[in-house]
Order: sequence, then C-alpha cells, then structure tokens
Amino acid sequence: MLALGDALRPDAAETVQRLHSLGIKTSVVTGDNEQAARFFARAAGIEEVHARVLPAEKAVLIRKLQERVRVAMVGDGINDAPALMQADVGIAFGSGADIAIESADVIILNQRLAAVLDAYSVSRYSYRKIVQNVTLAFLFNGVGIPAAATGLVYPIWGMVAMSASVTSIFINSLWGRGNYFFDAIGTVGQAAPSTTVGSTELAA
Repeated sequence: MLALGDALRPDAAETVQRLHSLGIKTSVVTGDNEQAARFFARAAGIEEVHARVLPAEKAVLIRKLQERVRVAMVGDGINDAPALMQADVGIAFGSGADIAIESADVIILNQRLAAVLDAYSVSRYSYRKIVQNVTLAFLFNGVGIPAAATGLVYPIWGMVAMSASVTSIFINSLWGRGNYFFDAIGTVGQAAPSTTVGSTELAA
C-alpha cells in the first residue's frame, strides 16, 4: 500500500493557541472530507470544524457568522475567493491563487502562518494611531479655527498652531514604532529582496 498525506504546518498549533489567548475564536472551513478536516483541526487545537463545504457555501457560512461577530477569513485557494470577499477582513498569502489574492484585503508575503498575528498586531496599532491623530487634529482645529475667525488670535499664531498640529501628529505616528519609517527610508533605491513562499493551509 502507498499512503499519501499532508503534515501540519510547524507553527499552526502555536498560532491557533495565541489567537485563542487574544480571545479570537477559530474554526476550520474546508471542502475536504470530515475525517481529514477533524484530524488537522484537532492537531492544531481547533474545535469547530466545517467539512465538505462548497465555495458558495463558505460565503454563506461567513455571512451567518457575521450576524453576531466580525469575521476574518484566511485562505489561498480558488474556492476560498467568495468567502474572502464576504468576510470583514479577507487574508490571503502571496503563494495563493490569483483570484484569492485579488479577493483579499490583506496579502501576506511570507510562508509563516504566524504572520496572521503580525498583521493583526500591526492593524490594531495603526487603528489606535489613526484615532489619536484624528483626535489631535480636531483639538487643534476645533480651538484654532473659531479663535482665528473671531479675531482672538493673530494670523501668525494660527500658522504656528497649524504647524504644531502637523508636527504633533507626525511625532505621534512615529512614537513607539519609528523604525518602520526609518527602515522604509533606508530601502529607497534598493532592490527588493526575493521571498520564498509556501502553502498557506494548516497542512503543508
């Protein structure tokens, strides 16, 4: 007899465990047979399994979940495209099918499943910075514009306040993770390094 099978990705179980520690529920949605789906889900620490699901049914399942929670979908196959488009956030990998990449909101360019956690962390950090910057802008303009319009401040001080607003927002954006900005500046004019990508499923 000759038996063929997939192996669980090295970082799959750890990634699922870290997601659970963040309060994020996980489930497997696949077109594979139930026995194989439950085997890999159990090995990765995932309890909820949906097997033998057709591409259109994946989108329907995502839509039902969205009635009570926000849903992120991770996939790389042609049959994942409808679900990636339906999800609140669709995440695909650079090694996936072109239609999956086109359907996703976020593209991960390396082969690490744990990169999903990196994307989650960066997105939360970026959202917090956006909220902070918008608040700063409203504070400066909410006070400065009425004061300038009513003649309470000289125009020159209005210009100074505007410069201070822009500067404070810029500094706040760099605060804590300024290396992103300076690393990007450092790569200007350099050739992009090649990246090796692989399977994006729980099994490789």
